[in-house]
Amino acid sequence: MTRQPIIAHLSADFPDPFIERKTPVIRALLELTKDSFTHRVVSINRGAVAPFRTALAAIKGAGTPELEYERRAFADGVALSYRAPPRGIMHATMLRQLGNVIAQDMLREKQLPDLLIGHKLTVEGIAVAHAAAIVDRPYALTIQGNTDVKILRARPDLRPLFRRIFHGAAQVMSFAPWSLEAIEARLGSRAGSSTIVPPPTELDAILPPKTGGNGLLTIFHLHGLKNKNLSGLVAALHILERRGRKISLAIVGDGNDADRAAAKALVGDLENVTFEGALSRDAIGERLNSASAFVLPSRRESFGLVFTEALFAGCPIIYPEGRAVDGYFKDSAFALFVDPMKADQIAAAIERMIDHEAETKSALRRWQDAGGPQIFARTSIKQNYTRALMEAVGEGSV
Repeated sequence: MTRQPIIAHLSADFPDPFIERKTPVIRALLELTKDSFTHRVVSINRGAVAPFRTALAAIKGAGTPELEYERRAFADGVALSYRAPPRGIMHATMLRQLGNVIAQDMLREKQLPDLLIGHKLTVEGIAVAHAAAIVDRPYALTIQGNTDVKILRARPDLRPLFRRIFHGAAQVMSFAPWSLEAIEARLGSRAGSSTIVPPPTELDAILPPKTGGNGLLTIFHLHGLKNKNLSGLVAALHILERRGRKISLAIVGDGNDADRAAAKALVGDLENVTFEGALSRDAIGERLNSASAFVLPSRRESFGLVFTEALFAGCPIIYPEGRAVDGYFKDSAFALFVDPMKADQIAAAIERMIDHEAETKSALRRWQDAGGPQIFARTSIKQNYTRALMEAVGEGSV
């Protein structure tokens, strides 16, 4: 029996002994494909270097501060907490040092991995490309649009490095079409393989849409209200109110006392907005199914699982253009995009969803019946992710 390919994953978004509360997306992808690969995780956590050491390193001839890190083993691999200067100072330099640490750890192992994966081009990708060169193995990348586009914009000086890393990858996987397009617009189209693989959700049971919904619904942790653009939603509701439209919005999600106070202050005197607190995962599908539409015009969003969860649950969506699930839907009545910075666009999309609920949900039902959700189903994601990884390690397609 041939052994499974060994895949080494470098991710800052993997729950580990240093920070348990991280997004489960990368872990879910590994869990889905564990029958085809032996996954080893290097989970990283960044802390700040003491200010005097950053200043010292900036003095000509003083050299680069040596990477300080702490290592902790856990069930999925090893977690590293490392220190680097704040505000992106020596961003690439410190990540290359991290790549050295990772490579030396691999060389001490009895068996090198067949493939290394950096789960963001502009962060983990730097360390992974450096480590892969040392251990003489191919590497792959995951594009996460929120962080990758932000850093590419902020660091034009590192664009040549990012370009080399992007084009040198054996495989590039992106959560959504828009994020791959955004990277290629800045770094050039790849000649090598690229694959769109959405993150999996456990809430993929199909619930047929039902008309007569109880208004708009949004779901987010209240601590993130700025990025989730609650202010834009509130501005849109005020626009509609001035037109004589009082459309209700329910906010599902909780936070601490300060988060709740900030959210309520933003909502102000809008009587048609209610806070429903947190819901269990099991209850989210039914709550989405009862709404007229789901709306989340985030300022930044790499994907946003809640959008696909809404569609599985029979709830039309309003999502931010050039973010989140953009690129998966074209001219779809049940999935409207808006510029999150334009409250009038958000208001127009809300009005259209409410006024044409029956028509919108009928279109969503046709999409469900025609197999539209299949691309977001765990079986398809497993197959596509496995194929992409196999191709990258040179095992051929499956």
